[in-house]
Amino acid sequence: MTNSLAVPSFGIARLLREEWFLGIGLVTSAIILLFEDALFDHLTNPAWFAVIFLWIFAAVLGSALSVVRHADHLAEQLGEPYGTLILTLAITSIEVMAISAVMIHGANNPTLARDTLFAVVMIILNGMVGLSLLVGGWRRPEQQHNMQGANAYLGLIVPLAALSLILPSFIHADGSQASTPRQMILVVISVGLYSIFLMLQAGRHHRYFSEEGEAGQPKHRAPLRKGAILLHALLLFAYMVPVVFLVEQLARPIDYIIETVHAPAAIGGIIMAVLVATPEALSAVRASIANNLQRSVNIFLGSVLSTIGLTVPAMLLVAHISSHPIRLGLEGTDLVMLTLTLAVNMITFASGRTHMMQGAVHLVLFLAYVLLIFQP
Repeated sequence: MTNSLAVPSFGIARLLREEWFLGIGLVTSAIILLFEDALFDHLTNPAWFAVIFLWIFAAVLGSALSVVRHADHLAEQLGEPYGTLILTLAITSIEVMAISAVMIHGANNPTLARDTLFAVVMIILNGMVGLSLLVGGWRRPEQQHNMQGANAYLGLIVPLAALSLILPSFIHADGSQASTPRQMILVVISVGLYSIFLMLQAGRHHRYFSEEGEAGQPKHRAPLRKGAILLHALLLFAYMVPVVFLVEQLARPIDYIIETVHAPAAIGGIIMAVLVATPEALSAVRASIANNLQRSVNIFLGSVLSTIGLTVPAMLLVAHISSHPIRLGLEGTDLVMLTLTLAVNMITFASGRTHMMQGAVHLVLFLAYVLLIFQP
């Protein structure tokens, strides 16, 4: 009789061979912990700065990609929307830790959280969506998704984005910080609506977020194995351990770029956004290539919703506890780009079918966002 908690169909040798990056993350954390001063005292040397930044960034990104890999395995076992929910919550946790580390340990940068959130939204809703739809549309004329699920996501993303990133621009046009009562109201609204959404997603309306076959029944998924679920869950959390430590260390070279080299303040937000969005982007593109657009939709729309619904309240609470000022309202061209992005996404997912042209439009918007960073 086999033990249901044993390593399923792996063997220790294969497990070590596939999970070698966990060792890299832990060794990197240990080296930084032991030689922290020696590693960060010479950031003024461009070559040394590049080595340290790329080393830590690669360690965090590799660990995050491994988190996504195990979340994908859990998705195969648990089905939608539970697998994607695990993925989005794990990546959102990384995002909150990364922004908090840079915000707390660097000089006061009240727009860092806003710039990171805006970058995540633009990378996902334009870059990730565009690439997924373009690649999927290249392989087949049309792809289908559950329109009710996309509408449920966008029905929350649009008002929460407006309350978090658009409305403050008009209430605090002088650039001042929102009062504590207004911040707490936004926290309650965001967390409350997201909590209701989760109850509906995992409960009575879970079918909105599942791909259905021709007969209206959920498509086949991998046989449920408790041992596999436990193994992948443990490994997912194991990879999160070095991420928790390393994102805080990554804050130091990012602070140096902004404060010493005087790079655009938005660069810090973009670096954080690339870090947290890349793993989900790869997972979404793979799902689209495999003609599972529903999983792609769950990934990118679920990621944006969790970013706005959970990261914004978390950042407001961190800013309040640490007494760091925070400014959420977008300005100028960023305000136009966010409004345009939300409108185009509502059109893209309105019919339940997508094609290559829609992907091209989203990629053009992403290119415009990148160009406006350096030429506002």
